[in-house]
Amino acid sequence: MLRLFNTLTRKKEIFKPLAKKVVKIYTCGPTVYNRAHIGNLRTYLWEDILKRTLEYLGYKVEHAMNITDVGHLTSDEDTGEDKIELGAKKEGLSPLTLARKYEKKFFQDLKRLNIKKPDKIARATQTVKEQIALIKILEKKGFTYRSRYAIYFDTSKLKDYGKLNPQKDKKELLVGAREEVVIDKEKKNPQDFVLWFFLEGRYKNHILRWPSPWGEGFPGWHIECSAISRKLLGQPFDIHCGGQEHIPIHHTNEIAQSEAAFEKPLALFWIHGEFLMVEGEKMSKSKGNFYTLDDLKKNGFGPLDFRYLTLSTHYQSPLNFTWEGIKSAQNALSNLKKFLKTVEFYPSLSKKKNKLNQYKKMFIKALENNLNTPQALAVLWQLIKDEEINLTEKKKLILDFDKVLGLGLEKEVIFSLPSKIKKMVGQREQLRKNKQFIQADTLRKNIEALGYKIEDTPKGPLISYQK
Repeated sequence: MLRLFNTLTRKKEIFKPLAKKVVKIYTCGPTVYNRAHIGNLRTYLWEDILKRTLEYLGYKVEHAMNITDVGHLTSDEDTGEDKIELGAKKEGLSPLTLARKYEKKFFQDLKRLNIKKPDKIARATQTVKEQIALIKILEKKGFTYRSRYAIYFDTSKLKDYGKLNPQKDKKELLVGAREEVVIDKEKKNPQDFVLWFFLEGRYKNHILRWPSPWGEGFPGWHIECSAISRKLLGQPFDIHCGGQEHIPIHHTNEIAQSEAAFEKPLALFWIHGEFLMVEGEKMSKSKGNFYTLDDLKKNGFGPLDFRYLTLSTHYQSPLNFTWEGIKSAQNALSNLKKFLKTVEFYPSLSKKKNKLNQYKKMFIKALENNLNTPQALAVLWQLIKDEEINLTEKKKLILDFDKVLGLGLEKEVIFSLPSKIKKMVGQREQLRKNKQFIQADTLRKNIEALGYKIEDTPKGPLISYQK
């Protein structure tokens, strides 16, 4: 049974989907004003593991994601400038040109990391109609009020506001916009949040704007996910994912507006991953302590080296990024690839046929324990070292495991040697048997020149492809 940690209940629970064999997942997408850094990408990696695990366990997954291309301010609260418009000014582009530029780069990064693309994707700018419709429902039910600057959600009208956040006291919720309290004196409660911005004050020159029943303006950040998730998946759906930084503000506000509007849960499970750290601090663009996949490449590391690194730490544990750490991950992945490129010249038979099933059960057990990927990797390496299972069977099971791990190992595996190499190895074995060691060594060098390395063992030669 799959058990997942549900932030909403703050405990591991047995996962049971709303539909018997279909799981609907919503993952918060990127704000496309700049390149995604590897801290951002860690979240998409563990979400990919969740999706792959569900598929491995026999579920059909419907995966939806938003693209934020308007309304996300430089603070996750209601303060600062719109990130898209600020980025556009810096690069001398129009807001939507900038957004499409970094949206394209984001999906390129997902592909490089072997992350499966969501089945359904919607941009905030393409769903303004749905966002306005949702605000109108909230207005009709008495959950909104108007100031000079915006339409706000009145959190005091919702009894269980903030239930996703572990802090019990509403005054302690990190949702209050202290700066906005000063800017907008008509704001009733610090934790109230904007549903629709008017073209007033700092936003009077906002380029992206739409007509609405309340006046021309643009949507707040939180409303887009409620509108998009409902449009793409319905409400409720099974799982909502994201980074833990979304718990106190973004996801708290999503729950508030969706459940106030439709009087039913938004999602049954809320799953959050921990930060990627650099020297003990969260990796972030605002601090300037971030790396992109291109930065890793410049230092000699591939995207799948980083993917392996993230698998080695549980998604709910902080991962401290170091160059030594990713080097270790690279070495481990390299050793795994070398193993998959090794062929026995005299294939051995497995001594215990049922052991393969035992390893598969161990692998599934690790995944079912709240996506314990470090334990799943440990099972893989234990399998490799097990001398009671032959090489071919090990490789087949590793490729099966890679349906979840996503390391692209199908491109690395060799099950048999080319006939020319096989013939040369056979001739060398005959020369060794005849104690013609000089000739055998010459043939070994010829084989190595063709890209194959021979390792002589008591069981016979192992031949590894080196290129």
